[in-house]
Amino acid sequence: MRARKIKDHMFWMGSVDWDSRLFDSLIPLPDGTSYNAYLIEGSEKTVLLDTVDPPMAIEFMAQLEGIPKIDYIVSHHAEQDHSGTLLQVLEKYPAAKLISTPKAKGMLIDLLNLPEESFITVEDGETLSLGDKTLKFIHTPWVHWPETMVTYLKEDKILFSCDFFGSHIASADLFVTDEGRVYEAAKRYFAEIMMPFRSVIKKNLEKLAPYDIELIAPGHGQLYPRPALIIDAYRDWTLGAPRNTVVLPHVSMHASTQRMVDHLIGALVAKGVRVEPFNLAVTDIGKLAMALVDAATIVVGTPTVLAGPHPYAAYAAFLANALRPNTKFLSIIGSYGWGGKTVEILAGMIPNLKVEVIDPVLCKGVPSKDAFKALDDLAAAIAQKHKEHGFTE
Repeated sequence: MRARKIKDHMFWMGSVDWDSRLFDSLIPLPDGTSYNAYLIEGSEKTVLLDTVDPPMAIEFMAQLEGIPKIDYIVSHHAEQDHSGTLLQVLEKYPAAKLISTPKAKGMLIDLLNLPEESFITVEDGETLSLGDKTLKFIHTPWVHWPETMVTYLKEDKILFSCDFFGSHIASADLFVTDEGRVYEAAKRYFAEIMMPFRSVIKKNLEKLAPYDIELIAPGHGQLYPRPALIIDAYRDWTLGAPRNTVVLPHVSMHASTQRMVDHLIGALVAKGVRVEPFNLAVTDIGKLAMALVDAATIVVGTPTVLAGPHPYAAYAAFLANALRPNTKFLSIIGSYGWGGKTVEILAGMIPNLKVEVIDPVLCKGVPSKDAFKALDDLAAAIAQKHKEHGFTE
């Protein structure tokens, strides 16, 4: 991809990664991603905002051909998908100064062996003049690393947000054109990356509220010409109450647990509760993470394997604990052969979830009428809890 004009003297640079399907050897990328950097040519100084992932370096460096001078390079975030080509850029422009937060400076030196003499650190709220344009640096810690910041271009009312407000999506469109598609990609991104830091993101949203923002240019995904799309979404995801939804990650070995899952789904729907089931043997973990953003209740369905939960169920519990959704209730259902400690083990894996545990339903072997009755009672209890807390959406 060639450099693309955003407006006069301002360009998108970077790479659209159409083919990647896994990020950090962990996060599914069903729609690929992009690595966004930005070049701003002021009347006196030129600045480059971020770089790209090292595998994209050839394409990125080719975009810099013909740029005679870069005075400043801003590193918003030390993670290599944004910082990984900094050394090559510094070698091409040895007089350029690298701007970062004080915390990012140490991390960038540790991760990339960058020369300390190249750095200028900026405090929260500090500004930099490019002549006719002014950059303001706003520290946004824990979005999603401790050293992160964003940059506000005052004259053009543009927020360069790096991972904040990002989305993993590959597209030929520079600006958002399909808001529904981008909303879903951004929600997946939030769920997988930002959700564990929900409380600090609330504070950073408040910090950005006074700024008049007409365009958001993130580090991944398309640019937002209607910033309210993503800002309102983040407010909902961080400030909104859980919804009348049960997320039901489950796995079954010999159909007994599956029969319990199927019965519970029907019982919940009959009580007016929305259900999102995920068969852990085949599911997209990113979809599960997205569902957790809004869920009032999680019910884990698992058979007992070697006296404990199935490994897929254990992974789902580990994931939920790491992502820290705003879920309020939890239960467990499943079948066992002769005994075990499935409930105790799963309960011990979720210390980060501040949930009320509703009585689990476990049965020996094939579920009986009593087991199905207990599942009906569980559905009724969940519906009542949701109603009591006002989770009606």
